[in-house]
Amino acid sequence: MQIEKLRGKELDQLFNAVLSLNDLEECYRFFDDLCTVNEIQSLAQRLEVARMLQDGNTYHKIETETGASTATISRVKRCLNYGNDAYTMALDRLKDEKQDTVEK
Repeated sequence: MQIEKLRGKELDQLFNAVLSLNDLEECYRFFDDLCTVNEIQSLAQRLEVARMLQDGNTYHKIETETGASTATISRVKRCLNYGNDAYTMALDRLKDEKQDTVEK
């Protein structure tokens, strides 16, 4: 697991800060202070690429709809296939939350 190379006090602090956020508005405020607009958009783009790959979309469609490069799409696909299953975990949880909202 590559994440072991990253582990440390500073990264723990960052992740704990993210986990302390209470709602979407706090996330927007925190990430606006923490990252550039391009960095935030790149993270969001990767998650959307992962969702579209899970849904069976082609590289061409993903590239057209998200503006992601084929290199980014390939990297995300590699993570989906050989990574830590974190994209799948997060996307499944988002689907569950969306389903719960629809059912209410």
